[in-house]
Amino acid sequence: MSRPVIEFIDNNLAAKKDGAYRIEEVQVGKVLESWKFSLFSFEWLTPDGEIRDVDSLPELEQEKYQNIMLKLSRQAPLERPVLGIGMMDNIEIGSRRDVFLTLAKQGYNKIPVHVPVSLLKEFTPYL
Repeated sequence: MSRPVIEFIDNNLAAKKDGAYRIEEVQVGKVLESWKFSLFSFEWLTPDGEIRDVDSLPELEQEKYQNIMLKLSRQAPLERPVLGIGMMDNIEIGSRRDVFLTLAKQGYNKIPVHVPVSLLKEFTPYL
């Protein structure tokens, strides 16, 4: 099944820090494998690391998911997520977690994100 092409725009947080971030296309599965160790993953991931069904998400996260789905249906641009490395050396989704996880749930295997230039070496396994 072919996925719609998505127009991405710069994340406001990354855009404010000129030169601090670089756009990289990451492998969704590898990012999720690392992100499941995040303290924030429980809202979106099951204990097995699978993305929850929409009706199993907290109410606010369901609304975010539905909003992203609406934007996808209208072919509206989406803000790129911002990724980083957490204290436990795992991937953290610092901004636009809703975009990243909704697209992952829809079967996208690669997603362009903002990555801190200072952490490019650490992101090599996820590219």
